Amino acid sequence: MEIKEPAVAYGKNKMTIEEYLQFEKASDTKHEYYRGEVFAMSGAKPRHNVIAKNPMRDIATALRGKPCQPYGSDMRINIPENTLFTYPNISIICGDIIPPGYDEDTATQPVVVIKILSKSTRDYDRMGKFKLYRDIPALKEYILVDSESVNIEAFRINSNNHWALEEYKTISGELMLPSVQVNIPIADIYEETKLPV
Repeated sequence: MEIKEPAVAYGKNKMTIEEYLQFEKASDTKHEYYRGEVFAMSGAKPRHNVIAKNPMRDIATALRGKPCQPYGSDMRINIPENTLFTYPNISIICGDIIPPGYDEDTATQPVVVIKILSKSTRDYDRMGKFKLYRDIPALKEYILVDSESVNIEAFRINSNNHWALEEYKTISGELMLPSVQVNIPIADIYEETKLPV
């Protein structure tokens, strides 16, 4: 999904969380929310969708029957610590979905978040969005998958409780998700994308 400008055309410059949730239930499109501002999300390009589908398939197969499960971009995530409501491409949640007190259709504690990068949101997902996601107590891994080239950035909490980066730049090898004990071949992630390798 791509982010558009703040949605000031929706009637007011700022919304409360309760107003946003009511607005979102009545809307045909998805919107992010952050500190009273609402941002429209546009549809993704075909390659973006293919890349989102591929790891979702492999993760769902690997976690079948286990307590951790993947969810697609229809799962809304809220970070109460900073007010963000967002829709990551893939989130992995372990155990029961824990909603915030004000909305039972939203989750709060993903262990893994996977974002498919697009040109318009690349810098935001890598910097500003990642800073907001780090406020999630349960989050162990934040994965950024480029949709323009074979390039994956995997940020993980290390033994010193710091975020460390591992990069994958070739089609060989596997993306490791140690927090949920899943490995995904890089070739599977980029399958049917027609990107040069």
